[in-house]
Amino acid sequence: MSLLGTIIWWIFGGLVSAVGWFLAGLVWCITIVGIPVGLQCFKIGGLTLMPFNARVVSSGGAGSFLLNIVWFIFGGFILWANHIFWGLLLTITIVGIPFAHQHFKLASLSLSPFGKQIVG
Repeated sequence: MSLLGTIIWWIFGGLVSAVGWFLAGLVWCITIVGIPVGLQCFKIGGLTLMPFNARVVSSGGAGSFLLNIVWFIFGGFILWANHIFWGLLLTITIVGIPFAHQHFKLASLSLSPFGKQIVG
């Protein structure tokens, strides 16, 4: 059943969103300064492929706050809008609500991914 849920997740926006995260990671890794941001994008891209049974735990600080501001300006908003679009689209049906919940979880993570750890 878990495999079926994952396949449905990929069809209803999970795969498109993961590709977006991986592309953002590749763009950030072009520069040496952006490599930490790119690595975080790759982690969240992996989470986007398999979001069920994973939790996001906050562990931020001042450095994370500054990185989150830069992130929001240079890429976070587009990924946030992608997850919000899929989440709103999936709330139309009752069957899509669990998948929409995962998109909304990833949307909040895409606004401020630094200072967060993925557990599970």
